[in-house]
Amino acid sequence: MARLVVMGVSGCGKSSLGRALAGALGLPFVEGDDFHSAANRLQMAAGTALTDADRALWLEALAGQLQQHVAGAVLSCSALRRVYRERLRAAAPGLCFVHLALPEAEAERRVAARPGHFFKPGLVASQFSTLEPPEGEPGVLTLPATEPLPLLCSRTLAWLGRG
Repeated sequence: MARLVVMGVSGCGKSSLGRALAGALGLPFVEGDDFHSAANRLQMAAGTALTDADRALWLEALAGQLQQHVAGAVLSCSALRRVYRERLRAAAPGLCFVHLALPEAEAERRVAARPGHFFKPGLVASQFSTLEPPEGEPGVLTLPATEPLPLLCSRTLAWLGRG
């Protein structure tokens, strides 16, 4: 059983790596953005960052998804703060995280290149101010998000003992 969260700021490539890993592992992929409420999406589209209170129901929904996928799943979720990661770990003991680390300027460039997405480039700075890097926490692999997707995937699979 493997339950894995691909985490990081907006634009780091969570969804791309998550889908690739899910395919390689034969597990379902859960897109964290799909579980944001309409109110949260509107708030972000208006350029207002989410608060811990705004994220609470979203995190509960993601924790529920991890619990439902007892045979394993790959979830994309920013998981910016340690308390968010602890909530997800409580739902899925042994949960592993792949943190895609990305410089702020590159995150801004990538987010600006996603037309039609509800997350606006002006919110990138708020993600960096909220981010509590997970280094030192159990079950965390940090990779540079600027590496090519196939390399990120192979490095993660090797870390999981599946490479």
